[in-house]
Amino acid sequence: MKTILLSIGLLTMATACSKWQSNQQQITKISTDGTWSISSYIDDGDDETSDFSTFRLNFLEDGVLHGTDLLSSNSNPYAGSWSLTDSNSNDDSIDDLDFNMNFNVGNKLDDLSDDWDIISYTDTEIKLIDVSGGGGGTDYLTLTKQ
Repeated sequence: MKTILLSIGLLTMATACSKWQSNQQQITKISTDGTWSISSYIDDGDDETSDFSTFRLNFLEDGVLHGTDLLSSNSNPYAGSWSLTDSNSNDDSIDDLDFNMNFNVGNKLDDLSDDWDIISYTDTEIKLIDVSGGGGGTDYLTLTKQ
């Protein structure tokens, strides 16, 4: 009986891990395929989308993140990094993936630096949420493929 229960437990863990890896691979493929705009950014209830509407983001497979401002004469992109990580919750659902973005402090895109939870994703849209700990607010970010 113990062997059967152990086998079922290992099979369940393998299936959950496989699902997590599948979501991670799919989101990585979607993210790195094209250029993204910030179609919505709600910072603790304040709509700040217009502050970011001229920016374009490129997520590279090696974890490099480039942000460019279409209105800027500066041809150098804002450098950052991005990754997908496991937030270590127990259900191994899409909620377990964190969409991490980091830009240098003082960079115009620094407000986007966070470990975002993924609400949903399609080939052309990624919806993210961040709930700050310690009584902080809730931020929402929607990325749309150009």
